[in-house]
Amino acid sequence: MKKLTPMMEQYSRSKKENKDAVLLFHLGDFYEMFFEDAEIASKVLHIALTSRKNRAGKIPMAGIPCHAAQSYIARLIRAGHKVAICEQVEDPKLAKGIVRRETTRIITPGTILDSPLLEEKSNNYIVAISMDDGKFGIAVSDISTGEFRVTELSGEEAITGELTRLSPRECLLPEKLSKDKHFAGLIEQLGIVVTVVEDWKFLYDSAYRVLTSLLHTQSLDGFGVEGKTAAVGSAGAMISYLEETQKTTLSHINKMTVYSVSEFMVIDRTTQRNLELVSNLSGGKEGTLLQVLDKTVTAMGGRILRQWMLQPLLNVREIRKRQEAVGEFVENISTRRSLGKALSRVNDIERLISRIVCKTANARDLIALRDSLQQVGPITEELKALNSELLTKFFKGLPDPEEIIQLIGKAILDEPPLSLRDGGLIKDGFNNELDELHSASRDGKGWIANLQAKEIERTGINSLKVRYNKIFGYYIEVTKSNLRLVPSDYTRKQTLTNCERFITPELKDYESRILNAKERIEELEYEIFTQVRQEVSAKVREIQTIAHALGTLDVLISLAEIAVSNGYSRPSVDEDDEIIITEGRHPVLEQILGTGNLIPNDIRIDCRENRILIITGPNMAGKSTYIRQIALLVLMAQMGGFIPAKNAKIGVVDRIFTRVGATDELMRGRSTFMVEMNDTANILNNASRRSLIILDEIGRGTSTFDGVSIAWAVAEYIHNHSEVSAKTLFATHFHELTALALTLEGVKNYNVAVREWNDEVIFLRKVVPGGSDRSYGIHVAQLAGLPVEVIERAKEILAQLEEGSYDSSGKPRLARSGKKSQEQLSLFAHPETHPAVEELRKLEIDKFTPIDALNKLNDLKKKVEEKGGSKNTDPPRRGNK
Repeated sequence: MKKLTPMMEQYSRSKKENKDAVLLFHLGDFYEMFFEDAEIASKVLHIALTSRKNRAGKIPMAGIPCHAAQSYIARLIRAGHKVAICEQVEDPKLAKGIVRRETTRIITPGTILDSPLLEEKSNNYIVAISMDDGKFGIAVSDISTGEFRVTELSGEEAITGELTRLSPRECLLPEKLSKDKHFAGLIEQLGIVVTVVEDWKFLYDSAYRVLTSLLHTQSLDGFGVEGKTAAVGSAGAMISYLEETQKTTLSHINKMTVYSVSEFMVIDRTTQRNLELVSNLSGGKEGTLLQVLDKTVTAMGGRILRQWMLQPLLNVREIRKRQEAVGEFVENISTRRSLGKALSRVNDIERLISRIVCKTANARDLIALRDSLQQVGPITEELKALNSELLTKFFKGLPDPEEIIQLIGKAILDEPPLSLRDGGLIKDGFNNELDELHSASRDGKGWIANLQAKEIERTGINSLKVRYNKIFGYYIEVTKSNLRLVPSDYTRKQTLTNCERFITPELKDYESRILNAKERIEELEYEIFTQVRQEVSAKVREIQTIAHALGTLDVLISLAEIAVSNGYSRPSVDEDDEIIITEGRHPVLEQILGTGNLIPNDIRIDCRENRILIITGPNMAGKSTYIRQIALLVLMAQMGGFIPAKNAKIGVVDRIFTRVGATDELMRGRSTFMVEMNDTANILNNASRRSLIILDEIGRGTSTFDGVSIAWAVAEYIHNHSEVSAKTLFATHFHELTALALTLEGVKNYNVAVREWNDEVIFLRKVVPGGSDRSYGIHVAQLAGLPVEVIERAKEILAQLEEGSYDSSGKPRLARSGKKSQEQLSLFAHPETHPAVEELRKLEIDKFTPIDALNKLNDLKKKVEEKGGSKNTDPPRRGNK
């Protein structure tokens, strides 16, 4: 095989270090890619695939310009690729032989720092998962903000729920765990890129050393991770990976927070999807609760609001602190508005300081940071008039950013260029040497003008010009008609059509001094900039504290603004098990329909006599809206915000479960009904007395007999099981379930009212006490345009089914039980006795001849037919009557 050129050998060494990444190799003004990387880039980026001649033959090649690299890198990342950047790390002018290059950064989906590649109001999380002693350790980081947290969980269901809440872009798994196809498949099904990391990096001892080095401590005793070996393992592996990819110290990740999911309301993957909290069922943001509540004006505020929504609090005291702060802003309109204006001038401080620390920030980032920090003083002054505990906590001891503001203001020009290598960054008066060089450069213009005047006088050539361009440097230009007047000390430099260009010893000497000064200015400005950047980096903790305080303030003002504009009220939150809401409204639907176009509804539910509410009523009448509405209002209350209701009392809920809709998971071999039963099983196995269960149909995915049976049994289990007994809203078309209220003391029936007028059905959208015995499904089918003959035939079949739905006493047959239940026996203790049965009991069979027995059997048969015993007594074949 032919030997590669020195440059391609250098490329090959870099590629071996970054086998799983697309390598961007810096050559001149371009990043070049070769071999397979070039082919990948050509397809993903839609750029030309060319070739480069080499000793080994033609090599596939593709390139992108350095100045536009960000947009191309973003497309590679979105396509699921890692990108390694191999930069020139020495001045080509000083290099002996080939310019030295090194991998300066590896960009993966979970390690993005650059704002154009990030979603402004969402965290870009990377997680690491390890397993030890039956527990999963999860480390979570957003390198773009410096956030770093760890926890331990048990069970795949808990892992899936937490990953759904976090929505990480990348997941680090140890080799051993990655070989578990079931577990790895679970991660990939969530759309998370999996990166496999060596097992030893997850070991407790090595992880412990990495963490103490990062946090500059001798031990981890002060971080609450004692005994959490799985959490420590995942955290250490995470930091090792981030240091390897960033090729720099991670001083902006300066604390590790241990959190527990038990501190927050649990919102699992299914519930987050069904309630459409941050994305709708199609994956978009329209029609979500987040869209309604997010009036934040800063990126930090947007991210914090999202966290609050997906992690509602359980601590009543902390909830009330947030409510008090929101309430103050509701009452103080002028303060709210002036603070909102100040916050609107604040940039993404968290991500700015992260880029500054990681040395990827430019001069414009420093100016953006300065402009943002200048708002801290006015904001703090405005807040002095407010007294809520939460605001006092965040702003009483807030660091003073004046030193940073002054440093950046004195050093960096207000409108610097993007490039850090071409000068034009540093203000006059900040550095003496730089000022002298600038002075020499500026004086040069006068020197050139004087030289031109002197040469015109000396030569008598009035059209003579002294000029400069980047290619030829300084020169004297003379038209061809005046060439006879050129002095002997002029040396020809370039010949053009109409003129010739010359250089003199004096001009050549000056050119050397000026160009050297220009190069030195560019070098010195870059050195000064990096020094300033380093000084700002040293204040990272103070700046992060300010960023978090401003983000929290933004969220509180946003919640107050929403409360005022949408007519929300402050709910009373306590430890009781009651949820009482008067005139509650669906927060999303009322924005879609318009204020005043949504019928308010009440609810009273607890863990006693109002434990399970069976909600029946017509199709399209609003049952599903109603039960989702209650869940959303509870969630909003535990976020610490106000809610769309006249008034409300909310007993804290530890978890919201939902079983809604009909979906399948064909990739996992699960039918619609199987998914439905999995969701139901999860609820029954994990709900507690403090949970809120939302059931929108159970059993509709199978036959009616099976479906009604399962739905009935599920309701009984929730009611009777001492470890569950949770508050439950059960919307159903199985009207047979209303009989539960006759047998179970904690069940109440409600229905969505309708009115019938001149063969028309009017939906009143009002939930009222009592059960419903009709779904008006045929009416909805008629509205949908089914043929008349289908509608009429459906009515006939419905009448026949309804006729066999009740027993001889007029009670639903479903209420019968094979068990000798005292409650159910009392309901049907004395059914009507058939005359034929009484006669059979009195017969003395021993005295009958065969012919007498046949005759008697015929008589009994006639009596049964006369009494109606031949009618169909099977249970109903459909749940909607």
